[in-house]
Amino acid sequence: MALFKKRTVGKPGEWYYCLVHHKVEEGPECPAKDRFGPYGTREEAEHAMQSAQERNLEWENDPRWHDKSPEQGDD
Repeated sequence: MALFKKRTVGKPGEWYYCLVHHKVEEGPECPAKDRFGPYGTREEAEHAMQSAQERNLEWENDPRWHDKSPEQGDD
């Protein structure tokens, strides 16, 4: 008996952005490794790449994610 069932049919209202096909899908059509989501609306899924880019910039500029080098000291 499998521990996890593979869901072949998506739920209406769940939106995903496929990283392989560069398109929005309602319900999971592509494998989880190839998609962002779920999103609550189609519009949110359409902006998935922009949202990811904005989050990445925030993380890159967040001082909590960067270790200080020995030369910088403990200011």
